[in-house]
Amino acid sequence: MKDHLKKTISILPKSPGVYKYFDQTGKIIYVGKATSLKDRVGSYFTGAHDTKTEKLVSEIKKIKFQKTETVLEALILESELIKKNQPKYNIKDKDDKSFSYFSITKNEKFPRILIVRKTDLGKIESKKIYGPYTSKRQAEIVLKLLRKIFPFHSRKESSEKGCLDFEIGRCPGPYAGAISKKDYLKNIRGIEAVLSGKKKILIKKLEQEMKNFSKEQKFEKAAEIRNTLFALKHIQDVALILGDEANETFTQSTKKIRIEGYDISNISGDFAVGSMVVFKNSKPQKSEYRKFKIKNISKINDIGMMKEIIERRFENDWKKPDLILLDGGKGHLNMATKVLLERNLNIPIIAVAKGPTRKKLDLFHSKNISSFANIVSDLKLIEQIRNEAHRFAIKYHREVRGREWRK
Repeated sequence: MKDHLKKTISILPKSPGVYKYFDQTGKIIYVGKATSLKDRVGSYFTGAHDTKTEKLVSEIKKIKFQKTETVLEALILESELIKKNQPKYNIKDKDDKSFSYFSITKNEKFPRILIVRKTDLGKIESKKIYGPYTSKRQAEIVLKLLRKIFPFHSRKESSEKGCLDFEIGRCPGPYAGAISKKDYLKNIRGIEAVLSGKKKILIKKLEQEMKNFSKEQKFEKAAEIRNTLFALKHIQDVALILGDEANETFTQSTKKIRIEGYDISNISGDFAVGSMVVFKNSKPQKSEYRKFKIKNISKINDIGMMKEIIERRFENDWKKPDLILLDGGKGHLNMATKVLLERNLNIPIIAVAKGPTRKKLDLFHSKNISSFANIVSDLKLIEQIRNEAHRFAIKYHREVRGREWRK
């Protein structure tokens, strides 16, 4: 690799953004998005790749990048740059059927937002079109995220009768009279603003509206906007590292990595223990499991107990994990990140907990997770590791509790 490329990679941030590759003529030949610019771009220049990727790398003479606040904004910016520059490695081996677009329907009382192929755009009347997006799956994830913030009616039928989306809040029920046309169109404009890359402008506008409603003592309206603002500023876009990133040849394979899962078990702080399970080739390696009796924490403090076992784990000369999975939330993730940083360890971390409804998993992850996009997408494997760590911790907890009670 040329020295000037090494220098560029060395200053890349571990944050979301878009990167552009230029050839010797100064023409953009590829545009990509990243959860971590440093990890993503660096991965092109290490390890083995397929023929197409190697050819791309051989033509790279210059790299430029642009940071974004979220992966969602990186994805939208990537789409804009592909549309503007038509980089050959983005459009090569693709035809019109391969690209996806967002279409805002026209001549409907309550417009809908559809995801369509370019060849199908002529079959519907569109008020506005956004794209192209190289991955339909990611376009679907984007729309799902935005619909949670700005609900809209998606069915062709002018009715919410028998509509599950209406029942669970994804559809605001315009035909049922549950939302005014003015507020419904405001939702559509909100989505359009985000898709146009104008999220910051939208946030400022909403903040001003919230202040105005507060001054007018319309506190319910102000609260609605406050909730919208919070959701808009805290979009959980971990899902957007999936799709194309997960399919690239340089993404880590589950068959090549060691994943360690951790959990805590106790009763009101008593008989507290911790577990470490190991998975290789997506299968448990029971001979490498470890159990810990909590020594330094005597009260209910799940994060403190988890901290103790992780610190003790890295005091041992065991083989280092490629990825760590914790049974816990954002606090567990922050704690473990700090523990690893103190030891100069750069190991990606996923913290996983049951969501409020207990029906789905809530995932939190460290910024260096991009090489493990395929793991993040494999919720079945994540739940399997989490459940195994939980089972092993409970088993040891019962052993310890049984011994103590027999004394």
